[in-house]
Amino acid sequence: MELKQQKVRIARIVIIAFFSVGIIGFLMPLSYPFFKQLIPLALILSFLLLVIFHPKERRNLHSIFVFTGIYFTGLILEVIGVNTGVVFGEYSYGPNLGIKIFNTPVIIGLNWLILVYTTSSIFEKLNIHVVTKVLLASSCMVVFDLILEQIAPGIGMWNFNGSEVPLKNYLSWFIISVIFQTALKMGGIKTENSLAKTIFISQFIFFLILSIFLP
Repeated sequence: MELKQQKVRIARIVIIAFFSVGIIGFLMPLSYPFFKQLIPLALILSFLLLVIFHPKERRNLHSIFVFTGIYFTGLILEVIGVNTGVVFGEYSYGPNLGIKIFNTPVIIGLNWLILVYTTSSIFEKLNIHVVTKVLLASSCMVVFDLILEQIAPGIGMWNFNGSEVPLKNYLSWFIISVIFQTALKMGGIKTENSLAKTIFISQFIFFLILSIFLP
C-alpha cells in the first residue's frame, strides 16, 4: 500500500511539474511557438497516466468498450460539428492539435474521454444521488470548456467564426456531457482514479492562467 501511495505522489508531482513548465513555456515569447506544438503531448500524457492508475481489477472488455465508444462518439460529433456547424456552431480547428480527419483532429475524441472520465471520478465517491453526480460532473465539463474557449483561438486549437462563442456551444457541451456521464453510470463503469482530480485541476489552472495572461 505504501509503495502504491508513493507512486501516486510521484505521478502527481510529474503532472503538476509538467503543466507548470507548460505555463512558463507559453508565457515566454521565445518558447511560446514550441510549446504550442506540445498540446497533443499533454493530452496523451494525461491519458496514459489515467490508464496506468485505473484500477487493474476494472480493466475489462466492458469498460474498454464504453471508453472507446465515448472516444469515437466525441470524435464523430466533432466531425459533424466542424463540417456542418449544427452541433456547436460555426468553427474550425487550428494547426496545433495534430493529425486531422475530415478537418477534425483525431486527438479531440481523447479530450472528450479524459474530461468525462476525470470529472466522473471526482464525484464518484460522494454519497449523493447518481443524477446529482451526473449533473455536477457535466457542469464541471462546461465550466472547463468556458475557460478553454477563451484561450483556444490564441494557441491555435480552434476558432469560432465571429468574435464570440455561441450559446449553442455550451448547451451542446452540457447535453453531450450528460449523455456521456449517464452512459458511464448505466454501464456500471467505476471511474475512481488517484490521479483524476490532479489532472483535471492541473489542466483547468493551466488554461485559466493562459486565458488571463496571454493576449
